[in-house]
Amino acid sequence: QRRVHGELSSSYSAMRTKQALRVSYAGLAGITTIAGLVEVPVWVQMLACTIFTIYIGCHRSLDQNEVDPVTGQAQQAESLSSKDAYMFPVIGSAVLFSLYILFKVFSKEYINFLLTAYFFVLGVLACTTTLSPLLRGFFTKAAQEKIHQIHFQVPFNLMKDPVDWKFTAVDVVAFIISTVIGVCYVTTKHWCVHNIFGFSFSIQGIEHLSLGSFKVGCILLGGLFFYDIFWVFGTDVMVTVAKSFDAPIKLLFPKAITDPMQFSMLGLGDIVIPGIFVALCLRYDAYRAEVSGSNRDDKDKKLGADFPKPYFNACFIGYILGLAATIIVMFIFQHAQPALLYLVPGCLGSVFLTAVLRGEVSQLMAFDESPSTDKDKTKTVPEDASKSN
Repeated sequence: QRRVHGELSSSYSAMRTKQALRVSYAGLAGITTIAGLVEVPVWVQMLACTIFTIYIGCHRSLDQNEVDPVTGQAQQAESLSSKDAYMFPVIGSAVLFSLYILFKVFSKEYINFLLTAYFFVLGVLACTTTLSPLLRGFFTKAAQEKIHQIHFQVPFNLMKDPVDWKFTAVDVVAFIISTVIGVCYVTTKHWCVHNIFGFSFSIQGIEHLSLGSFKVGCILLGGLFFYDIFWVFGTDVMVTVAKSFDAPIKLLFPKAITDPMQFSMLGLGDIVIPGIFVALCLRYDAYRAEVSGSNRDDKDKKLGADFPKPYFNACFIGYILGLAATIIVMFIFQHAQPALLYLVPGCLGSVFLTAVLRGEVSQLMAFDESPSTDKDKTKTVPEDASKSN
């Protein structure tokens, strides 16, 4: 009876997780639609959009490095090394200042014309990948599983290896829908379509990027903490580029239904960078559950699974509190704020406070999911981890 009760409880909890994902997708669509029809406070839009986006991206990241059941291809995540994390603020600063110089020297219209073409292609691809899982429920199982393949060699030896694309009918429909969205973006530059691309970039970034370990996460977030403060408070570079850069690297939130409309902005970096850290916490929780035996079914590690999530919940709450602090300070001082100034302490502080209270700091810092140490991951969490769940 106890076993049956446990299975029913786990099944019910997993169902709630899937329902929360559906609510998040619907929430993104709903808040964007409503904000285009009636006046919605900026802080409501900002909190809702970021919370839904990060929740979706984090749970989709549970399938990192797993084999796609449809195409049979491994979904490899891009993992950052310590060197990458150290260099990220340096490279980011160089790119940011280069863009600043470009906008000062050349006409914004010419630069944004090139950026529009570039982000049209990237946006369609990101939107296709984001939509495909959502559309599978509208197709028969046979249509979902039938693989189509395109195999060709790029002429003039531009690519050494031949191109091998595998896709299903679902992917084709998602691509068509995404192309229509892309055409709307190019022709209208409407903020709703702009944000659809922004959501897609954010979800894909959180889903497919991996910090590898909490050590790398601390290095990256720590470096970008000072990066954001310097470029926002120390110079006008960040704000100038953000206002001049007409591309979906930021989310737009209308302040009022006026003509012309005025917007508040939130850079995608303030979603993706903390988001991949929150996603790491979720995968760490999933791994702890697997090691402790509370999640024995391999399928339960996938999207919609249920397992104890102490670190994910703590970090997610820390992010929300950090973003709320950013919004409050921004409205009080009526000045652009470096969001990572508040988000980094919120995320790092909440995670390490949780680890200290649970007596698991050493286990947290030892965890490593990078490909080079994948075989040794069983050594990073003690066998009695179930006692701390």
